[in-house]
Amino acid sequence: MNGLFQTGRELTVTELPVEFEFLAPPPLLLPGEQLEHYQALQQAIFADLAPRSAIEWLLAIDVAELSWDIQRYRMLRHKLLETYRQKAVEATLRRIDMVGIDPEFEAEAETYTLQNALSWRCDPVAASEIDARLATYGFDQHAITTEVYVQAREVLALFEGLLNAAQTKRMLLLREIRNQRFLSGPPRQPRV
Repeated sequence: MNGLFQTGRELTVTELPVEFEFLAPPPLLLPGEQLEHYQALQQAIFADLAPRSAIEWLLAIDVAELSWDIQRYRMLRHKLLETYRQKAVEATLRRIDMVGIDPEFEAEAETYTLQNALSWRCDPVAASEIDARLATYGFDQHAITTEVYVQAREVLALFEGLLNAAQTKRMLLLREIRNQRFLSGPPRQPRV
């Protein structure tokens, strides 16, 4: 099972051989993810790695899954930053609009602040008006971005850890494939 896998498509194999399909169960996709995208990534990795043995196929499958996870973490981090950007605009609007509000009107003012932040995210006209208003109070995009990173620091650290762990595992698997090939390569002649 650890020997070379003989095939006529040796270096251009992009699909998992039928006899190894049981090694790669279908991926568990999140809402919004597409099986075709996963399969395209998987096939590209298989083409690059050109696995030649069952062990190499197992390692290539793991590399594909880790690569998918890395892409997923990046997309989720991006969506997270969008959400926190809205929260940062909301917090900044609160600093501007809630100063000096009579306690009797705080709940209503808070509701308007939440609506304005949502409008900022969904409506480009409202966003430019709110950005201009924030700028008049000295809150430019750099200030908003700083607020985003302050609010999201713990979650961003989590994603950074997930990304680093997956990338490290992927590198170890790629090294293992290289080691497998080195060990199964032609015997070297001793130096004289």
